[in-house]
Amino acid sequence: MQHRNETIAVTTNMPRALAERVDQYARQQQQSSEAIFHDAVCEYLDRQDQRRSFRQDAAEAWDDYQRTGLHLTGDEADAWLAKLESGEIVAAPDCHI
Repeated sequence: MQHRNETIAVTTNMPRALAERVDQYARQQQQSSEAIFHDAVCEYLDRQDQRRSFRQDAAEAWDDYQRTGLHLTGDEADAWLAKLESGEIVAAPDCHI
């Protein structure tokens, strides 16, 4: 059984210049290079998860549009967003065919 905080060592090859940049940044931030790598990998994976979620949402929206034909025009969406931007509290406009 694995514990949540269990760690493993990971080895990777990278250009020397990149490794030197990481070391320099780590010294400046008074962190270990391992902490820099850990943060970078975590942030990368979070961005990839967000991209995957965005693509999935877009595919589902497209499937829904293909199935129902319901939509807003760009002008309708812009007008609604302009109201929100000006501070008005307004509901989203109704979609139509």
